[in-house]
Amino acid sequence: MCRVYNTIGCLNAIQLMLVRYNVDEFRTLNELINYRKNYQFNEQEIISDHTLFIQEEKSILEQEIAELNDAIPRNKNDLEDRLRQQLDAFNQEIDNLPETNSKIIPTIRDYWLNLVICTKFWFVQLQFHYNIKTFNYQVKKLLSEKNKRFEYLSANFQDAINESCFPELQAFEKKKEIIENLNHTIYGAVGEQKVEKTLRILSDDFILINDFCCTFKPPIHNKANNDTIHSIQVDHLLISSAGIFLIETKNWSDKSINNSDLRSPVEQILRTNFALYKLLSEKKRKRNWNFARQHWGDRKIPIKNIIVFTNNKPVEEFQFAKILTLTELIPYIKYFKGNFTSDETEMIAEFLLKFSEQKKAHSKLKC
Repeated sequence: MCRVYNTIGCLNAIQLMLVRYNVDEFRTLNELINYRKNYQFNEQEIISDHTLFIQEEKSILEQEIAELNDAIPRNKNDLEDRLRQQLDAFNQEIDNLPETNSKIIPTIRDYWLNLVICTKFWFVQLQFHYNIKTFNYQVKKLLSEKNKRFEYLSANFQDAINESCFPELQAFEKKKEIIENLNHTIYGAVGEQKVEKTLRILSDDFILINDFCCTFKPPIHNKANNDTIHSIQVDHLLISSAGIFLIETKNWSDKSINNSDLRSPVEQILRTNFALYKLLSEKKRKRNWNFARQHWGDRKIPIKNIIVFTNNKPVEEFQFAKILTLTELIPYIKYFKGNFTSDETEMIAEFLLKFSEQKKAHSKLKC
């Protein structure tokens, strides 16, 4: 199986955006695509969930109001029963006091005990009235709040649903906007995924670098086109014993193919080819590669340009770029005979991997 480095570019771009905007909940591209197709269903599901939530809240309020109305007299009766028991106990303590006698010290002690019990007797009654008032105040306040909420839900049921689901619908709209902005990238990822899956069946003599990005400091100048190249990016860079294949993937419809506003993939891949040629030439010029030079001169590292259309393919052919469908890709690559050893192929791959600058995100979205 072909050795693969880096995540496909469009998928990586999606991962970065989902993580950046905190909507990284999708695990596969199909899950993301299905979510996009079912916006209306997802929105209705949010409203339905909050409708059930408000209905349940109304039912619980009704039950709690009835329980509170029952609790007020019941709690008062419980407190009164407890008070009577405490007063009876104090009366019993008074009855149990010994009879007074003429001796002064026992008499003072008896009066003191009587005073203590009477104080407790008075304090318990005071505490009873305080507890009753506090309980009534708290329960009536709670009852008023619950009655007010219940009456609002009864009179404004739909408004209550709208208020309840507003934050979640607002978050849903934000997520929808983010996903819509990623629409072209999503379908680009689908195409790149198909190409990567196709290339994976090649033997491990092939090395695939997805989303090859490279920045040049100083920039490379193409005098023929008067173009200053600061950076390049190509969807797939395949290294083999036959050389290097630059593969640009387009999952375009007929409308996109005929849209003159879209950047030409041929122009894009030729620009990348020139920059990569200059990069490899500089490496060979320094003669750091043993295989790059032999007694006849500098060996050429072929760089072939391929544009794969995974959906619709243009009928035209273009100079210096091969236009292929997905089924034509592997036969075309295998057509070229190898002129590098496996060690030489490894050296080229290792050199290019050092320049690969893919920025990655830790995302749940994998494929």
